[in-house]
Amino acid sequence: MAAALAILLTGCAAMMGAGDAGCASYAEARLARPAAETAEEVPPDWADWIADLDDRMTGTCR
Repeated sequence: MAAALAILLTGCAAMMGAGDAGCASYAEARLARPAAETAEEVPPDWADWIADLDDRMTGTCR
């Protein structure tokens, strides 16, 4: 679980942000996220939700 979240959170923010203001804002927020190693400290339900949200936003903003 944590490994999957860490993999998702290591994506390049430069892939996003070349579109609308929402994507640019999300790309900026991703740059300030905590280190992927701290994903193990997140409860599993939150980790699943964060990974799903990141996957959807990354897919939308490509």
